[in-house]
Amino acid sequence: MANLGALASSSSIASAAAGASLVPCWKRSGVFQPARPQQQQARQQNGQNCASVRCQSAAESSSEDTSISRRAAIGGSLALAAAAANLQAALPAAARQVVSSDWEKVDLPVDPGVVLLDIGFTDDKHGFLLGTRETLLETKDGGRTWKQRSIEAAKDEGFNYRFNSISFNGQEGWICGKPAILLHTTDAGENWERVPLSAKLPGNPILVVALPGEGGRAEMTTDQGAVYVTKNAAYSWQAAVQESVDATLNRTVSSGISGASYYEGSFSNIQRSPAGDYVAVSSRGNFFLTWSPGQTYWQPHNRPTARRVQNMGWTPSNSLWLSTRGGDVYLSTESGVSDKFDQAKLGSRGFGILDVGFKANSKEGYAVGGSGTLLKTEDLGQSWKRDRSTDGVAGNLYAVKFTPGGAGFILGNDGILLRYIA
Repeated sequence: MANLGALASSSSIASAAAGASLVPCWKRSGVFQPARPQQQQARQQNGQNCASVRCQSAAESSSEDTSISRRAAIGGSLALAAAAANLQAALPAAARQVVSSDWEKVDLPVDPGVVLLDIGFTDDKHGFLLGTRETLLETKDGGRTWKQRSIEAAKDEGFNYRFNSISFNGQEGWICGKPAILLHTTDAGENWERVPLSAKLPGNPILVVALPGEGGRAEMTTDQGAVYVTKNAAYSWQAAVQESVDATLNRTVSSGISGASYYEGSFSNIQRSPAGDYVAVSSRGNFFLTWSPGQTYWQPHNRPTARRVQNMGWTPSNSLWLSTRGGDVYLSTESGVSDKFDQAKLGSRGFGILDVGFKANSKEGYAVGGSGTLLKTEDLGQSWKRDRSTDGVAGNLYAVKFTPGGAGFILGNDGILLRYIA
């Protein structure tokens, strides 16, 4: 790793010129390093908690304390009702409803109002599903059934975390969320450690990716465009982007980027390609930005349509797709980062397309949106056919996720989860 003082000095000079600053790097101090076994024993004797904790199910958590207080005895009926509710929450969701030849709806043990945001697997069977209200569910049968999990390291008084992103490379995994939180596991989610984040971190973590290859490598991106890389299991991080998005736009606003002057300082969506390229949509959808490894700052681009951009991502051929708030889908005509797009043939009934996802190494893909909108393509997005089977789904479908092994899921609000069965 480069000298911290030199990095800070060069970053300060660049920041002063640009009018904004990014944290060049940070590392864990001795205070935040995971406790060694001797330290854990000493902390337990002093009544302190260890940094690394066991991820427990709701049933396991509730069974740890079997004592009944006087207040619980007086309110016996209320306690019985609460115990029944806890037992119900601890049971895995088992009911499934086939909605089409491609998808089935899986019932989940979550509260109404939960928005599912991401899903990640350690292998073909074992994975985690996460979302708002600190929602974390675990499956051991490929997503057919799910069970609630809790992470003690994420339980902060007064905070209700929104888990934005999860990623695994074998047994090693990462979770990030808002307010700023980062969790790390090296045993497939059996134990999670909370990783301290710098107080000067620009924005909240919105995406984390476990990098392939040797362990301990990951990339974390914030909603303000900071990209950090670790190669030693989060003991230190290095900034990959040397300039804030605000500073970049201040320099390029005169270059014809429409809507740059209305930038509100954050991204609404961001996705990373397998090759390591990023595409992000500005919070108002006025324009989009891209970044590739080796570049010092984000590159702003004009949107290819008068309608505002809803979301963007990558096809299996490493070209860009773009959806609008009016329900259109555009496909890039070139591989990699490009400003050239053609509109696809699609009938979305006017509902905004919230996400597009493709099966790995396949031309098959799906687009989802408001009021249960679901469309299918079999030609890599050139044409789409509406799937009416989800018209009765009472909610919005927000994300399409396919694993490298071919498992697929659609995530929505109110705990809606569709599982690919084709």
